[in-house]
Amino acid sequence: MWDTLWVDANLATMREGGAPYGAILRGAVAAKDGKIAWAGYAADLPKPPDELARRVRRCDGAWITPGLVDCHTHLVFGGDRAREFELRLQGASYEEIARAGGGIVSTVAATRAASREQLIASAAKRLAGLTREGVTTVEIKSGYGLDLETEIKMLEAAGELGALSNVRVKRTFLGLHALPPEFKDDRAAYVQLVADVMIPAIAAAGLADAVDAFCETIGFAAEEVDYVFSAARANGLPVKLHAEQLSNLHGAALAARYQALSADHLEYLDDAGIAAMAANGTVAVLLPGAFYFLREKQLPPIDALRRAGVKMALASDCNPGTSPMTSPLAALNMACTLFRLTPEEALAGLTREGARALGLLDDCGTLEAGKAADLAVWDVNHPAELSYWLGAPLLRERVFGGAV
Repeated sequence: MWDTLWVDANLATMREGGAPYGAILRGAVAAKDGKIAWAGYAADLPKPPDELARRVRRCDGAWITPGLVDCHTHLVFGGDRAREFELRLQGASYEEIARAGGGIVSTVAATRAASREQLIASAAKRLAGLTREGVTTVEIKSGYGLDLETEIKMLEAAGELGALSNVRVKRTFLGLHALPPEFKDDRAAYVQLVADVMIPAIAAAGLADAVDAFCETIGFAAEEVDYVFSAARANGLPVKLHAEQLSNLHGAALAARYQALSADHLEYLDDAGIAAMAANGTVAVLLPGAFYFLREKQLPPIDALRRAGVKMALASDCNPGTSPMTSPLAALNMACTLFRLTPEEALAGLTREGARALGLLDDCGTLEAGKAADLAVWDVNHPAELSYWLGAPLLRERVFGGAV
């Protein structure tokens, strides 16, 4: 028998092709041993529900989607940057604040001073915001330590959050996030430290699933990223990149040459970068929260990405400086209102394409037999409502590994 069977539901399977949203009206989905054992039309069930499963949950016409996948977050950090938010409202730019010693470097000091337990406790509160709105898989980056000891502390904290919050966590080492104060006069030495010391140590300890970098005028040049990405691949770790957020340094094309899982932000992405991403299967991760909080005006080239067939994921980018947002449903709404994604594209971005951007599409992101039984049950009449309502309590239940 199956462990649990959900009936009287409509399914947004998010499988590609066929009906919009991969919809199955009057459907059912079953879980056994943490996996989806069956998903389809309720009329095709081989027996009455009570004869098929130990537990039957009746959904009263609710919609079931895959559990949401937030594929780009910086959940683990010390302190906050509310004061910088005030400064930006008074006219200071993100770049001006960073060059004056604020920005990422200010969070580094707070993160270095925090214990692992303090980092876990504060991040768990932010993660609760995501899980309350259906997230079952989350990526968490390091990058606020900028020394080996603190980066390890952050990655260990991220790992512990998974068991604490019943969520799948993928960890990303972001050593090339900013230049730490102690290396302000020797960039090359820090880049070498990240590539030749930090990456081998973190890979050997199994603390990261990927390596990221911030390729930007206030971050790191393409040549520096190239050096670090070579080390990542030599140590068996895939790469991803913050690229083309504030300017075009051709980071996306560089990332694509390394078969990067994703290139993220992309407001200043050009046609050559789009072509490189399309040719190499690199996912475009859109981050409307940062666009909104920074009051940017340069939109990512959504139409060009569509035409090129580049897959588009969507994430909260929860971080203390540029996207202090813990609502994936707000990200859905922002993606539609600011970036003009369709509600179906936005939901795919937070399910199927988010999973693709983490290399997890074989495991989650759609409702298909054999994948993880990670589900979200929503009190809506149509999946488009997930992008439409802002702040409404839509989630009926979150299911992780078959358990409610």
